Amino acid sequence: MDPFASTMGAAFILTYAVLSLLPPSHSSDLTHQEKMLLQALGLKTRPNPISPAPVPSVLRKIFWKEVLQDAENPCRVDMFNVPGNILRAFPDQGHLSPSEEPRGPLCLQKHLFFDLSAVEKKEQLTMGQLEVRFSHNKYHGQAFQLRLYRTLRMSLKGMVGHSQSRKLLVDQSYRLLHQSLYFDLTKVAKDWTNKENNLGLVLEIFAGSETSKVNSSLAQCGGFHSFLYSSLLTISLDPSHCKAPRGKRSAPPAFLTPSNICRRRRLYIDFRDVGWQNWIIAPQGYMANICHGECPFPLTEMLNGSNHAILQTLVHSMDPESTPQPCCVPIKLSPISMLYYDNDDNVVLRHYEDMSVDECGCK
Repeated sequence: MDPFASTMGAAFILTYAVLSLLPPSHSSDLTHQEKMLLQALGLKTRPNPISPAPVPSVLRKIFWKEVLQDAENPCRVDMFNVPGNILRAFPDQGHLSPSEEPRGPLCLQKHLFFDLSAVEKKEQLTMGQLEVRFSHNKYHGQAFQLRLYRTLRMSLKGMVGHSQSRKLLVDQSYRLLHQSLYFDLTKVAKDWTNKENNLGLVLEIFAGSETSKVNSSLAQCGGFHSFLYSSLLTISLDPSHCKAPRGKRSAPPAFLTPSNICRRRRLYIDFRDVGWQNWIIAPQGYMANICHGECPFPLTEMLNGSNHAILQTLVHSMDPESTPQPCCVPIKLSPISMLYYDNDDNVVLRHYEDMSVDECGCK
């Protein structure tokens, strides 16, 4: 076990235990500890989503699949068959283009922009998928032409979308069937992690297909005012949070031991108790557990003592004033997945190692 990862996991559990048990009047005393805890989770401060984006159904599905099936490899997203342990849904921050003279059957032109600044340099981005969703409209099944461009540079007036400053990515006919359209933008998203390269996209929708007559399609543009929104789903891998694939988690064997002997004790952490319920989507809490108890001489096999702990208990038995007993600490921890809003109101699904105590021992 990585000593640092084990220490961070144990520190998370113990700090959270104190946070959850501390009276509200004294919670300000732990502001610094809470900040350190949030930084360990990859957050600057406690998130406070004002107008949070809807949670993509795919993230809920992946989260519950991991919870129910306890995925063997937490650093791979089986649904998309790519490496990764951090999933983010970035909402579109672009704008509709100003009204211009109609150019043929053009019904809608929109600048799409996704701020990927939350992706850290140490992460390896392995997937970027754009979703374009339409809401209900009266032209069910209507044919339309969709073109998607990557903006390469801004014009002198600060506008985007002109032919000399963009690259065509998609040019395809579809039919409105009240469902989302998905586009693979992995290569583009990788480039966007350098914010200087991120000038967004331009989405254009034309009524009718390539074979349609312009005059007949112009009258059908009304159905495309039901354009709802777009979002970008990214998957990235943080290698520092990966361990070797693990087997199915199993509960440690139960032993009949005196109540004061080192062992695992139950500790359920409810995120509502520390005021985190408004930004953590799921789970609402989890069984973190703690290690508590004495490590008396002689250490038995069930106490999982190290060689150092065995010698320390021997010295303690002869001179208890100068040498303390070994400590009861976690020796095996398991991960959990968390679905939450980050500091930029992006929906994030992230896997965290060493969050729940499975076994305790004397060290």
